[in-house]
Amino acid sequence: MLFDMPLDRLRAYHPEPEEPADFDAFWAGTLAEAAAHPLDAVFTPEETGLTTVEVHDVAFSGWGGQRIRGWLLLPRHRTAPLPAVVQYIGYNGGRGIPYSWLTWSALGHAHLVMDNRGQGGGGKNTADTPDLAPEGHGSSSPGFLTRGIEDPHRHYYRRLITDAVRAVDAARAHPAIDPDRVAVLGGSQGGGLALAVAGLRDDLSAALVDVPFLCHFRRASQITDSGPYAEIARFLSGHRYGVERAMETLSYLDGVNFAARATCPAWFSVGLMDRICPSSTVFAAYHRYAGPAELEVFPYNGHEGGAEYDLPRKAAALRKVFGI
Repeated sequence: MLFDMPLDRLRAYHPEPEEPADFDAFWAGTLAEAAAHPLDAVFTPEETGLTTVEVHDVAFSGWGGQRIRGWLLLPRHRTAPLPAVVQYIGYNGGRGIPYSWLTWSALGHAHLVMDNRGQGGGGKNTADTPDLAPEGHGSSSPGFLTRGIEDPHRHYYRRLITDAVRAVDAARAHPAIDPDRVAVLGGSQGGGLALAVAGLRDDLSAALVDVPFLCHFRRASQITDSGPYAEIARFLSGHRYGVERAMETLSYLDGVNFAARATCPAWFSVGLMDRICPSSTVFAAYHRYAGPAELEVFPYNGHEGGAEYDLPRKAAALRKVFGI
């Protein structure tokens, strides 16, 4: 059922952003630290038995120089450098096996799937990348959203977002990929990462952002008791005097703030019955997006959004921006 705002109010919803004054400096410093480590992207052929897709096991240096895993899928029959999509995965999922990721290579694109550091323990796809953060973090509720919530420099999502930015560089490092035609995409956590990367890079062809997580944290944690946002409420129910400190940390990770800096063409989607990523949080990011953007609304869907039925729309969007 609908539990957030009605659609007419959502279309007019422009909340005042919670944006720290040093947001840009924080991320410039974070990415400069990451860039001090050689990317060292390695692509190892993987025998899968797939006859139309060439698969490579990927490793590259993400946050802190730590090795991040992934898959690269390429159409076997290709004659020129390919446009590429870099895909980010949902909460507590991982890269799994290549058989799970055949759509975009079947459409003729190179497809890099980035693993989630330290996740993959509860999703259908497992992960192969540990989170080796040396500084650790203070107390947290179960999950990833409050790990390091006392300090943005120590927060888990600072590391994962940095990995996601570096994954674009890893894709560009492969000779089969056209470095001038790279898009990012994902749903839920993956959508939040795609939005963050779009806000941190000015060299992307497009961002496909489905039912994004990591947006408008204060409202999300106050109106839903489902999914990862409930971790914030659970944590703050115990840390009663830490609310503003936590919200300040999360403001450095908020898709609403990344959206204001993103300029590549973007295609969003939202489910109005989504209790995991409430629709108002998606509209808040969409309305602040700095570049050209479209939003597909699914009135009777929850967190699944358009699911596979929305793939033709996204495929058409990529053909447009890739010039094919």
